[in-house]
Formats: sequence, structure tokens, C-alpha cells
Amino acid sequence: MAHGIAVLDFGSQVTQLIARRFREMGVYSEIFPYDVSLERLKESQPKGIVLSGGPSSVYDKDSPKRDVQELINLAPVLGICYGMQLLAYDLGGVVESSPVREYGHSLIRWSHNMGDVPRDQQVWMSHGDIVKVPPMGFQVAALSERGLSAALKSDRAWAVQFHPEVSHTENGKELLHAFAFDLCQAKQTWSMKSMVPHILENIKNKIPANEKVLCALSGGVDSTVVGTLLTKALGKDRVHCVFVNNGLLRKNEFAQVLDIYKRLDLNVHGVDAEELFLSKLNGVSDPEKKRKIIGHAFLEVFEKSIQDIEKKDRVEGLKWLAQGTLYPDVIESLNLRGSSVTIKTHHNVGGLPEKMNLKLVEPLREFFKDEVRAIGREIGIPEDILWRHPFPGPGLAIRVLGEVNKENVEIVRKADGIFIEELKLRGLYGKIWQAFCVLLPVRTVGVQGDSRTYERSLALRAITSQDGMTADWYEFSPDFLRSISNRITNEVREINRVVYDITSKPPGTIEWE
Repeated sequence: MAHGIAVLDFGSQVTQLIARRFREMGVYSEIFPYDVSLERLKESQPKGIVLSGGPSSVYDKDSPKRDVQELINLAPVLGICYGMQLLAYDLGGVVESSPVREYGHSLIRWSHNMGDVPRDQQVWMSHGDIVKVPPMGFQVAALSERGLSAALKSDRAWAVQFHPEVSHTENGKELLHAFAFDLCQAKQTWSMKSMVPHILENIKNKIPANEKVLCALSGGVDSTVVGTLLTKALGKDRVHCVFVNNGLLRKNEFAQVLDIYKRLDLNVHGVDAEELFLSKLNGVSDPEKKRKIIGHAFLEVFEKSIQDIEKKDRVEGLKWLAQGTLYPDVIESLNLRGSSVTIKTHHNVGGLPEKMNLKLVEPLREFFKDEVRAIGREIGIPEDILWRHPFPGPGLAIRVLGEVNKENVEIVRKADGIFIEELKLRGLYGKIWQAFCVLLPVRTVGVQGDSRTYERSLALRAITSQDGMTADWYEFSPDFLRSISNRITNEVREINRVVYDITSKPPGTIEWE
């Protein structure tokens, strides 16, 4: 950690983006719980410390707090949103409820030079409290359009009321760059190339030589990279990969993905469990129930797979289950640091039931999607695999809003196949982070031919993103939208209306469920 930036997590949904931005600059960054001991921080020898945002008010009875001055004595500090309010409050300033809640895009004006940040800056605000009076030794460095404090500055600490880490803030990276290199004098020592040997060594150290791993593959880049890393670290004889057809995959995906894994020379077992999953999901509408049912069904399949592998291949020592879990999955699923709010449950997050008698290994748990792709490139995974669009573990079940059954899954599968095909034909697939269809629980009146129809409605979703934590909708041409709507309503009999989702993240999530 020496020469890096320590990020203290006070519960923000985008805390990992802070660490990610510093990593992009070549500066190692590590996240700690907000109440990490001062001794532990001293051991890591940080060049700088960031106090993240969070959902609390400093005046809440149970809001997360700590001594800010002892942190400033250790290294320069940057407070973000709640971090700015905590800094001001703890050092003797005045924090109060804002007369007008600032949320969304806002223009601020700097009165101080902050590296390459322009004097007028468009930023992303999300707060209800403001710093009314700065603490002693601090100056107000920027004001919002409403004349409220947007930034504070002293010789050893900066604080901002907005979120420089999110893509919605213009020149946010420039501000973080100025903090890291101008105020903290940090060093550029971080790269994915340097991380690969470290990850491989961690796997070897974690898995004893007489034990083997069952690796759950989804067909996506995350689990593919995990399976390849494990195989490189331990060898094919010790890594048994399982790819499950849960009946919720995209068109022709089971056969296509199995072929990909053969190209990568993985020791893979294909399991057809469509009937099991669809029977358990039959009639279920609640999205959280869907995710939990699918998660439990996967574990059931993996448990049976272990028995089959041990019996068929005479394998002993399968003690571990590997998953391609990334940090965006984790931060949306679990209250990791004691202050964050659960957004939705991910089927591959949360540990294993005791009856499985397996230990969990997740080599990519602290990485973002773009970092995983960089790791994959370093270990020789082909570009066409690395740049496949993300696909959720629960698959098409969460793209059928309402009741899940075989008929509804097939409708959205057909439409999705057309959508992806058109994106590839027009050279758009590589410009988009993720694109998919959502079958809505809505029937509308239509006219097809000379007949009245009363059929289903479908939503298209296409977003651009760097890491999945924030996202913007892709701006298709009217010609493309007209064409794709015509194809879907002509080729998928059950659909008579197509709409396009233009919601960013936040306030929405990428998936609808």
C-alpha cells in the first residue's frame, strides 16, 4: 500500500469508483471500512486518505464518524460529499440541512486553482446537508449555483460536496489527479500487468496442493477469466469447470460458449438443467425471489456436479467453489462496511450453505469489469471473448418482468437475438457496454395487417459505461430504432409495441430487476 491512496468507506454506493479512478492513474488504491484502526492505516503507509460519501447525515444518531484530525496528521485528506460534511463537523465547522436539496448536474465556480480543473465545472451533486461555516484553517474554494459551499481547502486537506469519481462530473478525474500527485505526491506503481503474477500467487497460496476447485462458469468474461487464471495457477487436473444451461441463456448460447471454453483449453463439464430452473421459477414474479431461487438452484446443480465428477472421473479433493464475482456485484448486494444500502441481491454473492462443505474462492472480487478485461488480455484470452456484453447470472429471468415461464423466456430470447444481431450488423455492438430486451407485463392494443391485436410490450435497453457502476443510455439514430422496432414486431408474433429506455444509472440500475 506504500505510496498509494487509502479510501475509507462511509457507505456510498460508488466508493469503489474512487479507488478505480486512482488505479486508472497508475496509483494503487485500497478501500478500508470507515472505522479501520489508525494502526492498520499506519501499516499501509498511505500517501493520501479519502473519506467517501454515504447515505447518512453527520447529525444522525448512528451515523459513521471518526477522528478526522488524526487522519490529516497521517496523510493529506480528501473528503467527498458526506466526507466533506464529516470533515467540517469533526474539525469544528457548522453543518446544517440545505434549504434546497442539490441532486443531479450542477455548475460550480472555483475561486482557487485545482490543477487542470476549469474555473467553471459541471459536477454531480447528491446531498441534503451543507457546510454552512468551514472549520478553522479552511477556506471555501468553490460555490454552487445557489451560492452554497461546494468545496473546502487547507494546506493538508481538500473537501468537495460533489462526486468527482462518477462519470457525470466533468473533469472529475483532473481533480482526483491533482489531489493524488500535487497534494499527496503519490507514485505510479499500479498496472494490470503487474497484478496478474500477484493474483496467480494468491490462488496458489490459498488452495492447498492436495485440493481441487469446482469453477462455476457463466459464459461471461468474468468467470471465463477466473477459470483461466485458476487453470494457469493450478493446472487442468485441479480445476473442474461447470457451465450450466439454466434455460435462461441467450439464443444458442449453451453450445456456443462450450465451444469457446474448448478453445481456451479449460476442463469443462456442460450441464443441462433447464427443467430444474424453470420448474422452480414457474409462476414467480418478485425479482428478489427470482434471484434467490436461481442462486439456490445453481448451488444444487454444483453440488450434484461434484458428485458426478467425483464418480465419473474418480476425482478426489474437490473442496473449493470458484466464482467470477466482481465488486459491483458485491457492493449492490451486501452491506459490506456497515453503512451502505442494499440495492439488489446478486445470485453469486453472499457465501455458501454449510451443507455444501465447500470453501469459496473469488479471485476478481475487488476488481472492475474493465480491469478484468485488462487481466484477461494479459493472460491471452481473445478479444472477441473479452468484449462480449455482460450477461446477468439470473439470465433472462430478470428480463421477464412478472411471471417466469418457458413461453415468456422464449419471447424475450427471440427479441434479444434480433436486437444483438442488428447491433453487430451495423457495427454498433462494440460501442455499447450492454444491450438487451425486457419483456414487460403489459399488453397493448395494436394493428397488424387489418386485424386488431392485444399483445405484449417490449423495452430495449442499451447503455455505455466503463465499469457498470454508472451508465448512460446509448443515443441510437431514429433510423435504427425504427428498423429494430419493425423487425421485432414482424418476427416476434407476441410483441406489438417496442419502447426504448433512456434512463441513466443513477437514478436507475442497468437491469430492470
